[in-house]
Amino acid sequence: MEKRIIEGALGVVERQGVKFTMDDLAAELGMSKKTIYTVFRDKNSLLIAMVDYVFDIIKESEAKVLEDDKLSLTGKIRAILGVMPENCSNFDFTQFYPLKDKYPKVYDRVRERLESGWEMTQDLIEQGIAQGLVRQVDLRIFQMTFESAVERFLMGDELQRQGISYFDALDELVSIMVDGILIEK
Repeated sequence: MEKRIIEGALGVVERQGVKFTMDDLAAELGMSKKTIYTVFRDKNSLLIAMVDYVFDIIKESEAKVLEDDKLSLTGKIRAILGVMPENCSNFDFTQFYPLKDKYPKVYDRVRERLESGWEMTQDLIEQGIAQGLVRQVDLRIFQMTFESAVERFLMGDELQRQGISYFDALDELVSIMVDGILIEK
């Protein structure tokens, strides 16, 4: 039931943003608000569960990248930084930008999840450094830079104003972080 509600809420957010009401969600799911409230005490707890659900799927997708023997080490680094769950390919993550002001606890959860779970990525980059495929970088700065950009993509309205999709922005961020901006001659 929890998963059904979360997935239904993700669909509503995709169409309406986080401004949806529990009535909107109940209509989407064909169930009463009372039923939803037996699973989630309020919209805030539902939004936090949605954040955890999406980040858990992202972590599962990262694990699949590590297991993919067809990818080179640098391919894995690129893929793990830009990983997106298959069932979120049409989702507009820029819908979350109102969270910071209206749902600060949810915003804090997004930041917490962005800042955690970097072990796989750091291990890949360290392997790349050891193999001479990646230049020596301060992984703390790399992580902070990446997190800050993703947070800005999610929590600001700049992408929407510029007409840039979250996926295009993430792809460009990964390209800049992995390839840099210089053309080697």
